[in-house]
Amino acid sequence: MRIFVAGATGVIGRRLVPLLVEAGHEVTAVGRTAEKRELLARQGATAVGIDLFDANAVRAAVARHEAVINLATSIPPSSRALWPGAWRENDRVRRVVSSNLVDAAIAAGARRFVQESFAPIYADRGDAWIDESTPVRPARYNQSVLHAEAAAERFTRSGAVGIVLRFAFFYGPDSDFAVDMIRYVRKGWAPAFGEPSGFVSSVTHDDAATAVVAALDVPAGVYNVVDDEPVRRREFYDSLAAALGVRPPKFPPAWLKRVAGSLGETLARSQRISNRKLRDASGWRPATPSVREGWARVAGEIAGG
Repeated sequence: MRIFVAGATGVIGRRLVPLLVEAGHEVTAVGRTAEKRELLARQGATAVGIDLFDANAVRAAVARHEAVINLATSIPPSSRALWPGAWRENDRVRRVVSSNLVDAAIAAGARRFVQESFAPIYADRGDAWIDESTPVRPARYNQSVLHAEAAAERFTRSGAVGIVLRFAFFYGPDSDFAVDMIRYVRKGWAPAFGEPSGFVSSVTHDDAATAVVAALDVPAGVYNVVDDEPVRRREFYDSLAAALGVRPPKFPPAWLKRVAGSLGETLARSQRISNRKLRDASGWRPATPSVREGWARVAGEIAGG
């Protein structure tokens, strides 16, 4: 299959491209710099440097491809996530780039479009399981995920297969967020909003990449990409502390989420998200079932780094 990948050099994309090439697909991947395009070429992809906000350039690049995978985002570093306007560029990517790519895919006659999205837009459900039928309640800072999802739905309405992958919180050895989290836990603090008893759903970068590959063979629709065993927030951070060989961290006061605005409110929700729909549709299984196993590996790789 001829596959076009946007966001090919991000934490998921740089894992995905080799998997697609290894599976025998002909991959065209976007790299914004010469260095990134060289990396993509070494991975076996045809690297292109285009402006994803330029609708005409996108249409020309996507022509003759059978599938389009959009992983493009512009997530601000954790140190700036609370700054005014920090999420503006990410909103622009999700609104404009997603639409440009869907338009181009329809024009190209592509059969499949895969759009990244964000699983923790569901409302707080306490201890209850969350699946794809659960109503979403995005916050102000991530409202644009609905625009990206709507673009994939529009692709499906054109008569092809649009897939939305709602990814849980990523973690891995090359994640700035994971590195920052480790720094805080080493100092004795959990960089968390919300009650320690609330649930956190997560997924490793590696498992997220294999889920994208699996999405090339599932029916149209929305799928949660999370590990098998969401854990309570206390266990999430205690597992990391155990992997680091330090004491369990203290949690900040509950009122802190109000200081952090809509971002803090979202991150404070309890979300026990199920991956059953994707598992049943594709046979996909996360290699890392929970952070209990995942943190030990990630912390070891970062320490040995």
